[in-house]
Amino acid sequence: MIIKPRTRGFICTTSHPVGCARHVEQQMEYVKSKPAVKGPKNVLVIGASTGYGLSSRIVAAFGAGANTIGVYRPSAGSEKRTASAGWYNSAAFEAAAEEAGLISYSVTGDAFTEETKQKTVDVIREKLGQVDLVVYSVAAPRRQDPATGEMVNSVLKPIGEPYTNKTVNFHTGEVTPITIDPATEEEVQHTVTVMGGDDWQLWIHALKEGGVLAENAVTIAYSYIGSDITQAIYREGSIGQAKDHLEATAHTLNETLGETGGRAYVAVSKALVTQSSSAIPVVPLYVSALYKVMKEKGLHEGTIEQMYRLFADRLYHAEGTAVDEKGRIRIDDWELQEDVQEEVRRIWDEISTDNINELSDLEGYRKEFFQLFGFEMDGVDYEADVNPDVKIPQAITVSE
Repeated sequence: MIIKPRTRGFICTTSHPVGCARHVEQQMEYVKSKPAVKGPKNVLVIGASTGYGLSSRIVAAFGAGANTIGVYRPSAGSEKRTASAGWYNSAAFEAAAEEAGLISYSVTGDAFTEETKQKTVDVIREKLGQVDLVVYSVAAPRRQDPATGEMVNSVLKPIGEPYTNKTVNFHTGEVTPITIDPATEEEVQHTVTVMGGDDWQLWIHALKEGGVLAENAVTIAYSYIGSDITQAIYREGSIGQAKDHLEATAHTLNETLGETGGRAYVAVSKALVTQSSSAIPVVPLYVSALYKVMKEKGLHEGTIEQMYRLFADRLYHAEGTAVDEKGRIRIDDWELQEDVQEEVRRIWDEISTDNINELSDLEGYRKEFFQLFGFEMDGVDYEADVNPDVKIPQAITVSE
């Protein structure tokens, strides 16, 4: 099959196995070029196939030499249909880990279910014994409420009153005003159920009860605060309520794990091009402006640079883990530098359809978006006939 990108809104419905593999290889090459991390030995990554979860797994394996188990949804391809980018990413990672002599397995299933948790506990017990780092990086649009059995959806909406700002169609470059109605109380609660810390806590409980969590285990989840430009739609909106819950969960877990020398953290990261962030109105335009400023100042980082800095300079730093007044690890510090934000605000006030390519790095945003799905990677022949049916021998599928 000759695979081309097909888009529907903020997602790409096709992905390229060779391009995805090249994307993963680039991240591994970056980590290998840096000093080794004196970090974890056995790592579980929940939500391991894309974004921060994938980069965390790469840093753990190729930066710290850790054995890893990744959890993600099964989404294999066939001879007539491409798999998800996450599937191809994971296939490339598993192959490289095996070549490097690292233990590496995947558990493919719905991370929210008890069945997936139990299967993962069993695999850890059999393959690794215990894990000393648990990364929770699940970004899902919906979840079955474990209390009621109801399927609930997360929403990306402001709270209290309608929010009006500008946004961009990053495919066309058209900048337009957008007004988003506020979330209802029920929508806010559903968003917290899907995106808050409840499932993270259930995972840690399952691992602890299963006896596969090392005494000094560390667990980490990811959050975002961001600029005042995006506050109303993000941190002060429905998703922000979920992040508040996630951060409160970290404090609860810290008390639980602290009894045996463990720790729980939330790491606050910078704005990046991810499948999740592409879905949030206003954010792609903000990221396009931010990228231009940070690249010009030599401060730009992608997910792999962020995760390497998190592991090397924060989580496993020789002098301990530095946190802010709320106990959070901050790797959004460069984004929120006053000189960076001042320049982004200036651009934001001036930006329009007519000048977007001059004032922002929209082209860089668009290219990174397609690279998430394995397209527009240098050195890949996109006219070549490739087999979309890529197997992952180390993948263990949960029967539900």
